[in-house]
Amino acid sequence: MDELLLRELTPAVIGVLVRRGVDFATAEDAVQEALIQAALTWPDRQPADPKGWLVTVAWRKFVDAHRSEVSRRDREQRVDAEPPPGPAETADDTLQLFFLCAHPSLTPASAVALTLRAVGGLTTRQIAQAYLVPEATMAQRISRAKRTVGGVRFEEPGDLATVLRVLYLVFNEGYTGDVDLAAEAIRLTRQLASMTDDEETAGLLALMLLHHARRPARTRPDGSLVPLAEQDRCRWNTSLIAEGVAILQKALGRDRLGEFQAQAAIAALHADAPRVEETDWVQIVGWYDELLRLTGSPVVELNRAVAVGEADGPAAGLAALARVDPGLPRHTAASAYLHEKAGDLETAARLYADAARSAPNLAERHHLTLQAARISQALRG
Repeated sequence: MDELLLRELTPAVIGVLVRRGVDFATAEDAVQEALIQAALTWPDRQPADPKGWLVTVAWRKFVDAHRSEVSRRDREQRVDAEPPPGPAETADDTLQLFFLCAHPSLTPASAVALTLRAVGGLTTRQIAQAYLVPEATMAQRISRAKRTVGGVRFEEPGDLATVLRVLYLVFNEGYTGDVDLAAEAIRLTRQLASMTDDEETAGLLALMLLHHARRPARTRPDGSLVPLAEQDRCRWNTSLIAEGVAILQKALGRDRLGEFQAQAAIAALHADAPRVEETDWVQIVGWYDELLRLTGSPVVELNRAVAVGEADGPAAGLAALARVDPGLPRHTAASAYLHEKAGDLETAARLYADAARSAPNLAERHHLTLQAARISQALRG
C-alpha cells in the first residue's frame, strides 16, 4: 500500500465531503475510517481510481454513522443520495481546506494545530514538537479545536497569515522530520503566491526554495546530519537558489518587510557564499536583528547569538546567548558550539553530551553524540 499516496489524497477527499454538506469534523472522521479500510484491503489489490474509491467509502462511512441516529425514512433518503462508485472530482481542494481550517472561531494557534493534523497529516507528537509543548497539551488543543468547529460549515474562511504559518510548519516537518511534506508545501505555496499579491507569501516561497536547494547536501548516505559549514555546496540546487533569490528581491523591493522575507534574506546570504569562510555574518546578524524586532521569538534570539559568535567572536556569542532562556530547545547545543569555538573543549564536550540526551530526533541526537565523542577523543590526545 502506498502510504504517501493516501496522505496526499486525504485533504482532497475531505474537501469532496465538505462540498457535499458534511461538516469538517465528521468528514475527517469518515475519511479516517476509509483510510483504515484501505490499509486492510489495498495491500491485496489497489483500486484503479484510489481517490474515487476513498470518496465512495468515506461517504458510505458517513452515511452509516448517521443511520443509527435517524429514522428509517431518513436513512433510506441518505442511501439514495449516496454517489455511485466511479471517478471523483479532479479539483485540488488542499489549499481551500487550509483556508477553511483557519476559521475565525479558532485562535491562530489552534487553527494551525488542527490543520497540521487534519490536512497536513502530521501526528500529534510531530505537531507538539513543532510547538515545543508536551504531546498531551497538543492533543487537548486539537480536541478543543475539533469541538469548536464541529458544527461549522466554514462559510467564513480564515486569514492568510494563519495559512502561511501552517504551510511553513508543514514544510519544516517535511524538511527535518519523518514525513516528506516539503515538496507538497512548496507546491501549495506556489499556488497561493500565484493567487495573491502578497510580499510575505512570496517571502515564504523564497525561504522554502532556498532551504530546499540545500537538501541534497544535508545528510550522508547513512542518514546522519551534515552541518551547514560542512556541506558540499556543489550539491546545492543552483536553479532553486536563483529562483528563490529573484522572488525575494522582488518582494523586498516593495518595502513591506515581514518575518518570512527576513528569514529568506538570511537563507539567501548563506546560499550566496561559495565557501563557508566567505559567509557575510555581519549582514546575517543585521537580518536577525530585523527578525527579532518583528517576532520577539526566543528561537530567533538563540540563532542570532550563534551568528554573533561567527561575526564578532565566540565570547560575544556566549554573551548574547546568556540573554536567552536556557530551557529553550537547542540552547545547550548552541552553547557547546560556541564553547568549542572559544577553545573550552572540556565544557564543549560535556554540553554536546547533554544536548544529545535532549535532542528532538534521532538524527540530531546521533550528530551531537558524535561531536561529544570527537572532542573527548581530542582531549585524550
